[in-house]
Amino acid sequence: MSLITQIRKVGRTGGISPRPGRHVRRALCVSVAAFLAVSCGYGAARDDGPPGALDEPLSDATGGGAPARAAEPPALALGAPQRAQTERAAAALAAHAERLRQAERRRVAAVRNWRVERLPLRPPPPPAKKPKLASDSGHLSGEGLPPVITRVPTKDRVVFLTIDDGYEKDPALLRMLRDLDIPYSAFLADYVANDNYDYFREMHRDGVAIHNHTLTHKELPKLSYEAQRREICGQQEVLREEIGTTPHLFRPPYGAYNRDTLRAAATCGITAVPLWAEEAWAKRFDWGRGDRVFHPGDIILTHFRGKAEWGGTMPDMVRRTLKTVTDQGFALARLEDYI
Repeated sequence: MSLITQIRKVGRTGGISPRPGRHVRRALCVSVAAFLAVSCGYGAARDDGPPGALDEPLSDATGGGAPARAAEPPALALGAPQRAQTERAAAALAAHAERLRQAERRRVAAVRNWRVERLPLRPPPPPAKKPKLASDSGHLSGEGLPPVITRVPTKDRVVFLTIDDGYEKDPALLRMLRDLDIPYSAFLADYVANDNYDYFREMHRDGVAIHNHTLTHKELPKLSYEAQRREICGQQEVLREEIGTTPHLFRPPYGAYNRDTLRAAATCGITAVPLWAEEAWAKRFDWGRGDRVFHPGDIILTHFRGKAEWGGTMPDMVRRTLKTVTDQGFALARLEDYI
């Protein structure tokens, strides 16, 4: 079976999502590119004769004076190294396609196991160039200040799930989002996260980005500039030590901030301040606009909470969020791919 036939067959099987993740698309492109590069280069590789050798007329085999009809050039064929490289590229593509089918079967099984109503949509590839950010209308802005946004400027039908503080550490949440391959981001406040950073280290190993939500979750505009800076920069240091990364995103507690907050955040290495357009709960979904629909690039807020506060679990919140997002034809995407 030819490589192109394999590609077409993979696309028809239904075992692979019509919108695979970015790692899938990149791997397919690399494999196809390698195949084409080898296949298109074989002609030059086999031309071992002197220049123009094939252009000279051939003599009649009997030695007559009239030139014989030029012989048909031999069929072009791959040399052994090129043939081996092509076969390896085709085998790698076929193996990757099989891994994709298996991963999608696992995702379909996870939908059943976690009682999710519909298979979540896959997001499109991340943009080749991240969109330029500016503070939303009604929010503070200025030279050297990180932009304050409630949505990412994109036309992609994607929204972003973000989880704040770190109070509830439900292992089922990690398993569910891992099984379903759902991207999300966490904004941690040290005062509730610090009793079990192992939980968030596991989250980070799953590919989740961990960001800043201050040390003690105070209402920042009530503090002096220096006190605000201690809250933000102090949590940068904690996350660097506990998680091994220095965040570039920061969310102020309660969404409350002033110009000193943004000035302080900038000195701590913060490049953007994502707030939110919607809020997800275990038993309801709150809308920030009267139209009660998602707009491309909306940021969804939720919290690390459980039955004591919500009357429901973190997986309950995920189920409600996935239903709401999928019913409107949106996919959850990775916030850090866009900002």
